[in-house]
Amino acid sequence: MIKYLELKKITALHADEIREAVCRVTESGWYLQGEAVAHFEEDYARYVGTSHCVSCANGLDALTLILRAYIEMGVMNEGDEVIVPANTYIATILAITENHLVPVLVEPSSETLQIDDSLVERAVTERTRAVMIVHLYGRMAYTERIADVCRRHNLKLIEDNAQAHGLTASVADMGRSGVLRTGSLGDAAGHSFYPGKNLGALGDAGAVTTNDAQLADMVRALANYGSERKYVFGHCGRNSRMDEIQAAVLDVKLRYLDIENERRRKVALSYIDNVKNPLLWLPDRAYWAHSVFHIFPVMCVCRDRLQQYLADNGVQTVIHYPIPPHKQRCYENISTLQLPVTEAIHDRELSIPCNQTLTEEETERVVELLNSFKP
Repeated sequence: MIKYLELKKITALHADEIREAVCRVTESGWYLQGEAVAHFEEDYARYVGTSHCVSCANGLDALTLILRAYIEMGVMNEGDEVIVPANTYIATILAITENHLVPVLVEPSSETLQIDDSLVERAVTERTRAVMIVHLYGRMAYTERIADVCRRHNLKLIEDNAQAHGLTASVADMGRSGVLRTGSLGDAAGHSFYPGKNLGALGDAGAVTTNDAQLADMVRALANYGSERKYVFGHCGRNSRMDEIQAAVLDVKLRYLDIENERRRKVALSYIDNVKNPLLWLPDRAYWAHSVFHIFPVMCVCRDRLQQYLADNGVQTVIHYPIPPHKQRCYENISTLQLPVTEAIHDRELSIPCNQTLTEEETERVVELLNSFKP
């Protein structure tokens, strides 16, 4: 069986270092808000290229806290609008509605699977306060066109970087130039370190990165019950903290992130170069070459039959995601939206194994099966 993702194998890649890091924490007797968290925040901010990193409990909290902080700072008000891609994991939308803001769903491009930057400006109204892009599947969603729209309309640009740890881009706008990482491209970014991510903890964990010191301070306070100093509460906050063990584990794995992303890329490019089945749509090599391939999406009009065929032949797959957010029961109020591109993607997408533990033999086997598939 070729499993979609074996977390045990990924952890085993650095088992000795992880065990040593966990032992240091347990022996220290300090399990929250200690040195391990401080070290990881410093290291991750340096890696991403931002002035600040504020850790929190998970990726959903990271996005929710960013928006809540902007509300507390007077940048946004309840009822304001946030433009967001329609084809995303529901957490992106939940962060918006939890803050009583209004998600404005914009279709993706059928070629890139990312938010269609030609449609973003059309969605701007007098109530729009932000654009939240999602680097879906580990591919860059940021474009200079989106950055220009945000600049001209005075909108915050927020990144959902849950799937793109370590992704780089060449940027030459907004007064910056050179190669930058996702998580540093906008005003703020939310990161998830769920175990299955490219940079995954041994449990839930998340973070916010930003160059805005005021925003960072506000996020940190809100994540600590709304307290800026002990037993003094200036805001109605929540308890959203990364624990010391997760921080220590993440610091170990961060050192290997670029190497492991390169291994993922090698597997993905092998698929792209060798799968020739006309029934399947695979990412374009030129456009996706720099992706970190958190997910490798294959599109097929007979997706369910393809998934069953692969399962029958010992290959485990996952669908990301079977039901789009606007068709979920919790969002019945927007269920009548006409989003044909999004719905087509959710009806056809199948994620095949693509991670740093796959062997060449396993990769070749997946290629062979994809090429031999017939409905």
